[in-house]
Amino acid sequence: MKVLYVDLGIQELSSKMHRFAVHVITRSRKHPSQLVPCEYLFGHKDPETCKSLVEHLSACINNEQDRPKNLMVFVHPLCGKGRGCKNWEMVAPLFDRANVNTKVIITKRAGHAYDTLASISDKELKKFDGVVAVGGDGLFNEILNGLLNSRNKTSYPPTPEGFGYFGSTEKCQGYKNDGLNNSTPTSEAVNVMLPVGSNKSDDHEPLLSTGQSVGLDISSLNPNTESSTGDQVPSVSFPNDWFRLGIIPSGSTDAIVLSTTGERDAVTSALLIIFGRRIALDIAQVVRWKSSPSAEVLPTVRYAASFAGYGFYGEVIRESENYRWMGPARYDFSGTMVFLKHRSYDAKVAFLENENSHSLAASAENVADEVQSLQSRRKRSRKTICQANCSVCKETSTPGQDSEDEIPNSSQMIHDNPKWIWSEGRFLSVGAAVISCRNERAPDGLVAEAHLSDGFLHLLLIRDCPLPLYLWHLTQFTKKGSDPLTFKFVEHHKTRAFTFISSHDESIWNLDGELFQACEVSVQACRGLVNLFASGPEV
Repeated sequence: MKVLYVDLGIQELSSKMHRFAVHVITRSRKHPSQLVPCEYLFGHKDPETCKSLVEHLSACINNEQDRPKNLMVFVHPLCGKGRGCKNWEMVAPLFDRANVNTKVIITKRAGHAYDTLASISDKELKKFDGVVAVGGDGLFNEILNGLLNSRNKTSYPPTPEGFGYFGSTEKCQGYKNDGLNNSTPTSEAVNVMLPVGSNKSDDHEPLLSTGQSVGLDISSLNPNTESSTGDQVPSVSFPNDWFRLGIIPSGSTDAIVLSTTGERDAVTSALLIIFGRRIALDIAQVVRWKSSPSAEVLPTVRYAASFAGYGFYGEVIRESENYRWMGPARYDFSGTMVFLKHRSYDAKVAFLENENSHSLAASAENVADEVQSLQSRRKRSRKTICQANCSVCKETSTPGQDSEDEIPNSSQMIHDNPKWIWSEGRFLSVGAAVISCRNERAPDGLVAEAHLSDGFLHLLLIRDCPLPLYLWHLTQFTKKGSDPLTFKFVEHHKTRAFTFISSHDESIWNLDGELFQACEVSVQACRGLVNLFASGPEV
């Protein structure tokens, strides 16, 4: 039980008794991850005693360093059938009573939050303890990219020999690669994100809803910026211990909230923000080298907090744009249409081998025999589920920590000749889960054992297979306790980075529900790149 706030007004109950209210939170008995506000009344005959107790409790609350004082809040008015504004109206009084100042911005158009955060000065941004999204995964992705666009100077992901950009470790901003391993500064190759539809009527939700770095080089090129008065103002860069992001779930999927708190409840998320709870969150950095096979090589950087998917998952998002008049139901309809088309794509994928885990691999021969696939369900090792105070995430060295046991950064991995494994053929989908991606339709998520800050991606390669088998695979996501990754046409690899190449002219990726066209990409997990107002799910 933790004190939320104290009513400072001492109310006279009678001529002989005075009282005050203490507001606390407790956990729901039925849902351990859900927080419930409670009120307790205390009384005393002496008003000065009541006043002294109120002042003491208030002082204790004010001394809690983790509690935010000032927040920037973006409210998506149209997401989740208009739940954004309704949810904010419901939780806003909690912030007021807890003395948390909020600057509220109602998004007016696609890219509004991105433009605001990408253009805000570091001096202005440092006035806030964090940014909160009242919306779904799409709005959070827009905020994430707006913040990291110019403030994260992570090196490009490592790439395998044979890929056109092998050994590219330059910073993501201001470099252009000519495809011959030569990189030169240019004003054209900038670290940009083109916001797509973040102020739509709802968040993207595929047929099975989809919504993460170990030792990768994270550094700042410009530690200081100059203010308008000429004074040096420390720049805001990531990872950042004091700045946190929050989500008050109001979307159609809310996979990030369900994966990080275990509860899709606006009040619970608001209380976690008010109390200043903090967990580190891995982020996937996606570098697009080419948008199509004939396009010019021009690296463009995007970030994803939950999932990056190609093939089925990308096509569902693109198809849904044709049926916007249907509202949220368009995702089910589009998912069914894409599923029935049963399209597969030629692609090559290379991933860094993880010596401490065993990949579940498939091959074209494995799926040639339908009967063999049905009878050859494989058993996997026991899953370790991420939860509050997760031992797996705690075992991982924190960013910037000087330790002999710290996992090497990306430059070290390249110089140490890491082992790359190639997988090629025809795939129905290629996806990378940063977190478990739990949602109401997939209670265990895409990858139940994915962790919030262990620095790994879970690469899922779904090879071409008969339509009934693919349907069986998809339906397993809807069953709690099932394992949809044991089919012989499914490859599951736990990796720090991977590279993808396709010759398809319109290769579409789904990044946290946002469209991203790319036929050549390299992806890496940036360990604990951001901090979230959350405490992990209670399992």
